[in-house]
Amino acid sequence: MQRWTLKMSTPSVLAVVTVFSMIPGMVLSDIKATQGLEAQQLSQGSTHLPRRLKRGWIWKQLFVPEEDPTPRVIGQLKSDYDRGEFSIKYILSGEGAGDVFEIDEYSGEIRTLQKLDREEKAFYVLQAQAINRRSNEPVEPESEFIIKVQDINDNVPQFLNEPYVSSLPEMCPTGTTVAQVTATDADDPMFGNNAKLIYSILQGEPYFSVEPKTGIIVTSWPNMDREARDQYLVVVQVKDMLGLSGGYSSSTTVTISLTDVNDNGPTFQHHLYTFAIPENAAVGTTVGRIMANDGDIGVNARMTYSLEDDLEETSTFTIQTDPVTQEGVVLLAKPLDYESKRRFVMAAEAVNDHVDTRFLTYEDFKDRTTLKIIVEDVDEAPIFLAPLYEWKVSENAAVGTVVGTVSARDTDTVNNPIRFSFDKSSDVTKAFKIHPNNGTLTVAKPLDREALNWHNLTITAKETTQNHLSSSVAVFIKVLDINDNVPRLARDYQPYICEGTQAGELIQLLSAVDPDEPAEGHHFYFSMVPDKRINPNFTIRDNQDNTAGVVARRSTFTRKDRTQYLLPVVVMDSGSPVLSSTSTLTISVCSCQPAGHCPTGGVQALALTMGVRMQTLLGLLVCLATVTVLSIVMLMVRRHRRKQQEGLEVEMTELELPESVSQKPVPLQPHPRRRERRLRREDVAASIRMSLRQSHLIGPEDEVFRQFILDRLAEADEDPYLPPFDCLRTYAYEGSGSSTGSLSSLESFTFESAVEQPICNSRPHLVRLTPWYGGKDEDTTF
Repeated sequence: MQRWTLKMSTPSVLAVVTVFSMIPGMVLSDIKATQGLEAQQLSQGSTHLPRRLKRGWIWKQLFVPEEDPTPRVIGQLKSDYDRGEFSIKYILSGEGAGDVFEIDEYSGEIRTLQKLDREEKAFYVLQAQAINRRSNEPVEPESEFIIKVQDINDNVPQFLNEPYVSSLPEMCPTGTTVAQVTATDADDPMFGNNAKLIYSILQGEPYFSVEPKTGIIVTSWPNMDREARDQYLVVVQVKDMLGLSGGYSSSTTVTISLTDVNDNGPTFQHHLYTFAIPENAAVGTTVGRIMANDGDIGVNARMTYSLEDDLEETSTFTIQTDPVTQEGVVLLAKPLDYESKRRFVMAAEAVNDHVDTRFLTYEDFKDRTTLKIIVEDVDEAPIFLAPLYEWKVSENAAVGTVVGTVSARDTDTVNNPIRFSFDKSSDVTKAFKIHPNNGTLTVAKPLDREALNWHNLTITAKETTQNHLSSSVAVFIKVLDINDNVPRLARDYQPYICEGTQAGELIQLLSAVDPDEPAEGHHFYFSMVPDKRINPNFTIRDNQDNTAGVVARRSTFTRKDRTQYLLPVVVMDSGSPVLSSTSTLTISVCSCQPAGHCPTGGVQALALTMGVRMQTLLGLLVCLATVTVLSIVMLMVRRHRRKQQEGLEVEMTELELPESVSQKPVPLQPHPRRRERRLRREDVAASIRMSLRQSHLIGPEDEVFRQFILDRLAEADEDPYLPPFDCLRTYAYEGSGSSTGSLSSLESFTFESAVEQPICNSRPHLVRLTPWYGGKDEDTTF
C-alpha cells in the first residue's frame, strides 16, 4: 500500500512540538479521489486494475512563525511512488498557493514566499497532488493538509469603549464598585501568555483600586466629600504576558465624579438684614433679597423661606424663593403709610426641601435671621375718597344745576390745600363746570340726551404748594331722557293701490320711530287728521302694537279717474307731554299684475313725469348737436378761404413802373448760376463807382454803361427762370452835387435787397405781367 510522506524542515521541528492529528476531511477526500482514479482507469479500458485498499493518510500539521520575512522551507511532501527519478510532479493548490506558499515540483519541498500575520489569517488549507510526468496521470489522489501560522507577541492590548466616565455618590463606603474597564489583545489566547492581560492603577490611589484580572474599579477611601473634591481622574494600565517583562502595555483614563447628597444645611451669612422702602411703593414691589448658603447642589440645595410676623404686622410683607438663585425675595403685600407706621421687624427662616437624616438631624437643615424694614416718607398726591363717581342728570336740567361733588384729601402731615379741575382731553363738550375749591359739578349749558347720553369726565385734584402733585378720578354722568322729540314715520313710504282693489283691503303697513327712550317703552297712536268730512277713499286702522294699516274704503280705483291720492297721517306718542307729527302719504293708482304686484313699484306717476322730462331733454340734446356740427362746418369753410387768400398773396408782388417803385423785394427762383451772376454784377458796379469817382463827366453814353446794359439783356434772354432785374430808364446825369443822389438800381448788390423808390413815386402800382421766355407755368408779380 502506497502512502504520502510529509517531512518537516529542521527549523520547523526545532521551533514547535510536532503534533499529529487525524483530519477526517482529508480521509474522505482521499477515498473520493481514489474512487475517481479507479473510474478513470476503467473508462480508459485498463484490463489490469491494481487492487486498492482503504487508505488512511496521516498528515502532520505544518507550522509557520508569523512576521518572519525570510523565505524558508517549512516541510516536504513525498509519494511512495517517488523513487528519486524525478518522474513524479508535485502540484500545490488551495489558499495561498503560488503567492504565499510554493512547492518544488521535483522534490515536494514547501517554502514560504512572504511573511505572514496570524491576526489576519491563522491557518491555510491547501491541496497536494502527485502526477506522473510521462502519462500525466495522478499517481496519488488529491489530498488536503493545513499550514498553521504560529503566534508571536506582536500586538498591544487595546481598551474598549473609551472614554470611561463614571460617577458615584459622595460619602459612599469602601469597596463600592465604580466602573469596569475592558481591554483586548489580538494575539492568540491559546498560545503562551501573549494575550493574558493584567490590570493595575497608575494614578488614583489611595482613593481607588482595580481588580487585576477583571478591571473592576472600586473605592478604597471612606467618606469622600463632594464639597471638598468633586472629580477624580484614575489612570488604569493593562499589560500582556501576565505583566512580565518584555510584554506590551497601554493605559486609559477613567473620569470619576462624585454626585451630591444632602449632607449640608442652609446657613444665613448675616444675622440682621436691613432694608428701606418708600411709603408710596406699589404692592408687589421687591423690598430686598436674603440668601442662605447651602454647600449642596441641585435638589439638595433647594430651600423654602418664610417670615414670622408679630401680631401687629398683619402680613404687610411676604417672601418667595427665587428658583434660579435660591434667594429669598421680600415683597410688599399691602400699601404702606409713613404716618401710620415707620418700621417693621420680623424673623426669616430657611428650610431645606429635601431632608436626609442619614447625614444630619432635622434641626441642622434650617436656619433663621432677622429682617428690619424702614418706611421712608414721600410727598404723596391727593387721594380721592371714592375710586370713581357716577351721577345722573335730566336732559332738561337748567344751567347751574348741581350734579354732584367730588372729595379728595392730602395724606401728608402738612395737609396742603387742593384745587379741582377738568382734564382738558375729557371735557370736550364743555357741558359742565367744577368749583375749584369744593369740587362741585354744575350744568354749564343745555343738555341733549339724543346727541350724547353719557359724559365721561376726568377730574384732577392738585396740591397748590410744594411739588404740586396731582391725582385724578373718573366721573360718569348719565343724561336722563325727557319727551322732547316728536314721533315720525319709520321711513318714506310710497304706497300704491291696484285698480281692482276692493274695499277693506290693506294698502300699506305703517310704523313709527322716536329718538326718545321712555322708561316704559314706546307706544305710538296712528290716526287721520280730524276733518268735518270723512275721507271716502281711505282710513287708518291702528293695530295697537306701534303699527297701523292704510285700508281702502271703496272699490273701483282707476287711473282714468285719478292717478294719485294724498292721505295725511297723524302719529302720537305716549310721553308726557304727548307729542305728535303729521305726515302726508302719496298713494298712487297702479295697473297691477294678476298677482297684485305693481311692476313700477308704486311710482308709475313719477315715471310718467320723468318720461315727459326725458323727451324734453332728448330734444335739447338734438338741438345742441346740430348747432355744434354747423359751427364746425363754418369753421372749416373759413379756414379753407383763408388758405386760398394766403396762396393768392404769395403769387403777387409789387411791380416797379416808371411812375412807381416797388417796396418789396422780388421773389426769385433758385438757380445754380445765381451766385456767379451776382459776383459778376458786383464787379461791374464796382467799376462804375470807380469811374464816377475819377470824373464827373461820364454820362449814360459811356462805354461802361452800355456794356452793363448789354450783359443784363443777355442774361435775361438766356435765363428762362429769371425775370429782368431792372426796368431800363434813361436819366440825365444830375451831377455830383445833386441832393437827390442817383436813381439807378445799379448800386444793388443782391437780388434780395430792397429796391429804392424814386422820389417822384407817390404810390405803388401792382400789375400782373406775362412770363418772360419760357415762364409758361409760373406767374411773377412785381
